[in-house]
Amino acid sequence: MTVAGSLLEPTDDVAAAYGLDGFPFGWVVVALFGIVLLRAQATYWLGRAVAAGVWHTRLASRLDSPGMTRALGFVHRWGPLAVTLSFFTVGFQTMVNAAAGLVRMPWPRYTIAMVPGCIAWAFIYATVGLGAFLAIAAAATGSGWGIAASAVLLAAVVAAVVVTRRRRRAAARDEVPVETAPRG
Repeated sequence: MTVAGSLLEPTDDVAAAYGLDGFPFGWVVVALFGIVLLRAQATYWLGRAVAAGVWHTRLASRLDSPGMTRALGFVHRWGPLAVTLSFFTVGFQTMVNAAAGLVRMPWPRYTIAMVPGCIAWAFIYATVGLGAFLAIAAAATGSGWGIAASAVLLAAVVAAVVVTRRRRRAAARDEVPVETAPRG
């Protein structure tokens, strides 16, 4: 087996993780492409639906998160290229797809930008993406130290989320507008 061949063929663990164990590599890529295409389109259309209705309700404040603000800025700055590039990230990709819907990017333009990103995502996850994640997870949980490190990491993430939410709530309480007396 050549070096290039070993990089482009999924391991049995990767294909099995997607329920595609025993399928040829090409079918694994096609299946992953279909999965990410459907997910990205659903996220885009959810963003379009939100843009149509939620901006006019109290729920609009929920969309004012730092991540969504970054995604909206990224889409405004880079346009359709932001959609393509987002598929090389983890987590931010969903926000960018939703942001494209929120800003009402025309569907044909969005889809043309989304397809190359979906292709790249499918190849990345069919080869090294999920395989690397599974290897890290197996190494972390295969020993007592790995389990302890995973538990400490999980506790740190939970603590960071709790502290951030408390700070935001406190800042929101401190920003209560002061009513002024009418001038007469």
